[in-house]
Amino acid sequence: MATFISVPLKKSSEVDLVKPLSKFVTMNYPAGEEQTEYIRALEELNKLRKNALGRPLDKHDSSLEILLRYFDQLSAVEPKFPFSENQLCLTFTWKDAFDRGSLFGGSVKLALASLGYEKTCVLFNAAALASQIASEQNLDSDEGLRAAAKYYQLASGALLHIKDTVLSALNREPTMDISPETVGALHHIMLAQAQEVFFLKATSDKMKDAIIAKLANQAADFYGDAFKQCQYKENLPKYFYFQEVLPVLAAKHCIMQANAELHQSILAKQNKHFGEEIARLQHAAELVKTVASRYDEYVSVKDLSDKINRALANAKKDNDFIYHDRVPEVKDLANIGKAALAKATAISPPLSQKFTDLFEKMVPMAVQQAMGVYNQRKAETVNRLVGTMREATNLCNGVLASLNLPAALEDLSGDTIPQSIAEKSRAVVSKGGLQSIEQLIRDLPDLMTRNREILDESLKMLDDEETTDNELRSKFNQRWNRTPSGDLYKPLRTEGANFRSKLDVATHADGVVRERFNTNCDMITLLCKSEGELNAAIPSANPAKTLQGSEVVNVLRSLLTQLDEVKREREGLEGEIKAATFDMTANFLAAMEQDRSINEEALSLSQLDQQYGQYNQKVQATLRTQEELLGKVQTAHQEFSGLKQSNSEANSREEVLKKLASAHDSYVEITNNLSEGTKFYNSLTEILLKFQNKCSDIVFARKTERDELLKYDLALNKMDAVFDTGPHSFNLPRGPSTIDSPPRLPPSPPPQQAQQQTPQQPQPTQAKVQQPPARPPPPSFTPQGPTFNTGPVPPAAAAPPGGNPPPMAPPGQAQGPPYPSYQGYPG
Repeated sequence: MATFISVPLKKSSEVDLVKPLSKFVTMNYPAGEEQTEYIRALEELNKLRKNALGRPLDKHDSSLEILLRYFDQLSAVEPKFPFSENQLCLTFTWKDAFDRGSLFGGSVKLALASLGYEKTCVLFNAAALASQIASEQNLDSDEGLRAAAKYYQLASGALLHIKDTVLSALNREPTMDISPETVGALHHIMLAQAQEVFFLKATSDKMKDAIIAKLANQAADFYGDAFKQCQYKENLPKYFYFQEVLPVLAAKHCIMQANAELHQSILAKQNKHFGEEIARLQHAAELVKTVASRYDEYVSVKDLSDKINRALANAKKDNDFIYHDRVPEVKDLANIGKAALAKATAISPPLSQKFTDLFEKMVPMAVQQAMGVYNQRKAETVNRLVGTMREATNLCNGVLASLNLPAALEDLSGDTIPQSIAEKSRAVVSKGGLQSIEQLIRDLPDLMTRNREILDESLKMLDDEETTDNELRSKFNQRWNRTPSGDLYKPLRTEGANFRSKLDVATHADGVVRERFNTNCDMITLLCKSEGELNAAIPSANPAKTLQGSEVVNVLRSLLTQLDEVKREREGLEGEIKAATFDMTANFLAAMEQDRSINEEALSLSQLDQQYGQYNQKVQATLRTQEELLGKVQTAHQEFSGLKQSNSEANSREEVLKKLASAHDSYVEITNNLSEGTKFYNSLTEILLKFQNKCSDIVFARKTERDELLKYDLALNKMDAVFDTGPHSFNLPRGPSTIDSPPRLPPSPPPQQAQQQTPQQPQPTQAKVQQPPARPPPPSFTPQGPTFNTGPVPPAAAAPPGGNPPPMAPPGQAQGPPYPSYQGYPG
C-alpha cells in the first residue's frame, strides 16, 4: 500500500467576535434595519468560526467546506472593518501544529491582534485537512484518485500562498509551523504526492509506458526537492514530525525513480535496446533494494521488487541466449523525460462553492474613508459658497447702516420711530432678546470644558499605559519584546492633537463673539425696550418734510428694494446649496473594482465641480449685482444728504439710528454664531466619546497582553525555583504572544540512525551567546509523529541519562538515497 504524508491541524483559542465588532457597528452605523442586519451577520460569523475551529473536524468534504467558507468570509470582511492593534483590536491565539509541548508546559502558541494571522492559520488548517482527506482516499478507484489529486493540489497551493504572504500578513516572526521555510517544505511534499497520484492514475488507465515513465521521473524529482527542503533547513529537522517524514521522502524518491526506470525499460525493449533494458532494470532493482534495507518500516516495496526482479531475470535470460546486447553503465543511459501534471491550486477567494458574503451591503473601509474625505470636501465647498454670500450680505447691511438707510428715508418727520427700526426691535424681542443671547454665552464655556475633560481623560489613559510599558521595558530590557506603546499610539495622539487644535480655534472664536456682544450690548438692550421707551431714547430733530416725494428719495427706495431682492435670492440659493446631495459610494466602489484603488481627489473634485459649479456662478452674479447697486446707493445718498437740513440734533438722531440698525445686524449674527458654536460643541462631544472608547479599548487590550506576558515570566521564575537553576534568560515572542513550554530535549534519531552513531560523532556547535544552566531531562514519553495510513510509527530511541541533551547525530544513510545522478546526496 502506498504511504502518504498528511499535515496536523493547528488549534485555536476561543474568540468572541460579536462584542467588539457589534460595538464598532453601533458606533458607526445609525440605529435601524441596517444596523440590526449587520449585528445578526456578526452572530453568524461567530457561529461559523466555532463550527470551523471550535470542534474536531471529520476528514470529509463538508468539514473542509466549512473551513474554506470561514476563510472566504474573513477575506470578504477584512476590508470592511479597521482590524489593527490601534483601532479594532481582536487578538487571535493559535498553537504550533508540530510542537507537542512538554511535561511542564503546553505547546508553543502565538497571540496576535491581526486578522491576517487568523486568515493564515485558517488557510493552514484547510491545507492540513485537505491533505488528511486525500490520504484517506481509496486509490484503487478512479474517483478516489481524482479526489486525492485535487486535495493534494489544493493543499500545495494553500501552503504556497502562506509562504508568499505570511510575513507581510503578520509583520513579525511567526511560529515555526507557518514560517516560510516550513510551509515551503510542506508545499513541495504535497506537490510531490499529487504528482504520484497522477502516476498511479496513468498506471491504472494503462497509458503508454513513455508517459508513465515521465510522470514517475517528475514525481521522483518533486520528492527530491521536498527532501532537500526538509533536510537542509536549519530548524525543521529538530521537529519529530520532520524526522519521521524524511525517511518517507527518501524512500519515495527511490521508488518513483525505480518506477521510471521500470517503464523506461519496457520502452527500451519495444525499441529492441535489450542492453539498455537490463541496465535500467538493474538500476531499478538497486533502488528498491535500498528502500527495502533502510526504509522497510516506513514503506513496503515487496510487490514492486518482485515485479522488477522477474523482469530483470527474463531480460537477462533472453539477452544471454538470444540477443547478446552490450549492457551500458547507468551513467551512460539517456535521461528520462519529465511530465509535471501536478500544479499548486491558485488561492483566490472565494474558495468555497457555497459562499455568500454575510456583509454584502457593507461598503469597504477604503470606500468609507473616501466618502469621509468627500463629505469633508463637500462641506468645505458648501461653507465657502454660503460664507461668501453671508459675508456679502453683512457688507451690504454694514454699508446701509453707515448711511442710516432705510431709516433716513423713513425719518423725514424727525419725531417718530422709523418703520425699519421698529421692525428690527420687534424681531430682536421675538428671538428672545438679551436673555436668550446671554444664556447661550453662559452655556458655551460648560460645553467647551466638557469636551476638554473628555479629551484629557482619553489622552491620560494612553499616557498612563505608555508609562507602565516603558517601566516594564526598562525592567525586562530585551525580554519585553512587544510593540512600544509610544509607537502604537502615534495615530491616536495625532487625532487627539487635531481635536485639541479644533477646541483652541473654537475657544478663540467664542472670545471674538463675546467681545462683539459686549460692544453692542447697550444698543441691543435699547432695541428690547417698548416702542415708547425706544422713541423717547432716540433724539428728535427738525422735520425735513420738504424732501417727501422728491426724486432722490424715490431713487434710493428703488435701489434698496433691489438690494432686498438680492438678499432674498441669496437665502434661496443657500437653501438649495445645503440641500444638494449626491451619493459617491457607487462611484468609489466602481473605481475600486476596476483599478483596485480609489483616486478620491480626482473623483471628488470632478463631482463637486459638476454639482456646485452652477451655484458658484449664481453666487458670483449676486456679488456683481450688489456691488453695482451699492455704488448707485452711495451716489444717490450723497445727493440726499446735501438736500437734508443739517444740524446737531439731526446728526445726533441719525447717529443713534445707525447704531440701532447695526446692533440689530450684530444681534442676528451673534445669535447665529452662538447657535453654530453650541451645535459644534455637542457634535464634538459625540466624536470625542467615540475617541475615548477607542482609547479605552486599546488600553484594555494592551493591559490584557501585559498581564499574559507577566504571567509567563512568573511561571518561568517558579520553574527556575523548582529546579534551582538560577535566573532564567528567555526571549518573549514579538507582539502579544505567549509561549508556555520550557526547552525540550531533542528527540532521538530513528532506529537505523541510532545504530549508526559512533563515539566519534562531533558535538553540536555551541551558540555564541551564554546559555542558561541545563535543566534535568523530563521523564521520557513517546511524542506523536505525522499521520500515515500504513500503520503505527515505531517509538523513538530513549534519550541518554544526564543533565545535558545528547548530541545530534550527523545525517545518516536513512536521509537520502545513494543515487549518483541526484545532486546533494552522499553516494
